[in-house]
Amino acid sequence: MLIGCPTEIKPQEFRVGLTPNAAQELVRHGHSVVVQAGAGTGSGFADDDYRAAGAEIVDTADEVFARADMIVKVKEPQSAERKRLREGQLLFTYLHLAPDPEQTRDLLDSGVTAIAYETVTDERGGLPLLAPMSEVAGRLAPQMGAWALQKANGGRGVLLGGVPGVGPAQVTVIGGGVVGTHAARIAAGMGADVTVLDRSLPRLRQLDEAFGGVFRTRYASAGNTAELVAQSDMVIGAVLIPGAAAPKLVSRAQLSGMKPGAVVVDVAIDQGGCFETSRATTHQDPIYTVDGIVHYCVANMPGAVARTSTLALGNATMPYMLALADKGWARACTEDRHLLAGLNVHAGKLTIAAVGEAQGLKVTDAETVLRQAPKAA
Repeated sequence: MLIGCPTEIKPQEFRVGLTPNAAQELVRHGHSVVVQAGAGTGSGFADDDYRAAGAEIVDTADEVFARADMIVKVKEPQSAERKRLREGQLLFTYLHLAPDPEQTRDLLDSGVTAIAYETVTDERGGLPLLAPMSEVAGRLAPQMGAWALQKANGGRGVLLGGVPGVGPAQVTVIGGGVVGTHAARIAAGMGADVTVLDRSLPRLRQLDEAFGGVFRTRYASAGNTAELVAQSDMVIGAVLIPGAAAPKLVSRAQLSGMKPGAVVVDVAIDQGGCFETSRATTHQDPIYTVDGIVHYCVANMPGAVARTSTLALGNATMPYMLALADKGWARACTEDRHLLAGLNVHAGKLTIAAVGEAQGLKVTDAETVLRQAPKAA
């Protein structure tokens, strides 16, 4: 199989879908690899690193898309990239389709087979290809929120950890999953007074057992959420419904009742955001203010630490990428139901129910699509 890796073109996206180590593994498995010139520069990988791994460097994205059987990326294909996709081609990347009907329509029209990192599952019910970026985003969220809290950036002028004689910032984390746990650990480590909200009592028990004394937990009822939001200097939105649009858990009215200059960090923005006033921003222009509340809603937060993020993502995706290259998508998905859970689009058919529900589109069950596909595909 010929695997292609283009340069990411989303604003301030410095990650790359394929590391030189991954390229070397693909070549060792008998595959060919083409990488667009400069694709790895933002993550600290030179073109010569890819050449040394056995990959071919080409000048343009057009050539990568035209030649490759499988495209490996990081972020969802942008409009210009979607025009280059073709029937029978395999796309392996983050998609986040639920809040993005334009992308969904373009992928369906292209005839491509698209497997999304964020919906691949594992035996423990986790999301192994989303987890590393969730860990990075969770750890970044308090850091970015602390920057936004600085007075020069429009914030309250509150130091997250306080100083002797002056109390720390009050931080609420909505969601006790991977993002929320890492966000709470880092915020507490910076000295903040942290509370994590979640609706799963078993998860709250796990967090109490593991981190009791480091941060507090409370049940995420509407009343508790409203109370803590009003008291907080920073609220971190860390909710996730796999493949679906994020629920709007905090209304504009609740946000407007926060302390002037308080900060919200919406890590769920890739899935549409969990605050009513959220809209996606970029690293170049990361914050905006609504009703006196500073919003940080960068949709590719891990891109800020591109090298760490690329290495972490590459470690997670490599086994799945090799399976897809070695076996073809149909056989690989037949042998691994967790990889099949990542199938979002195939040959003009939408295969993920949460996206169909969010956009009012017909959905064909992934198992049905798989039964109809030749296993060499």
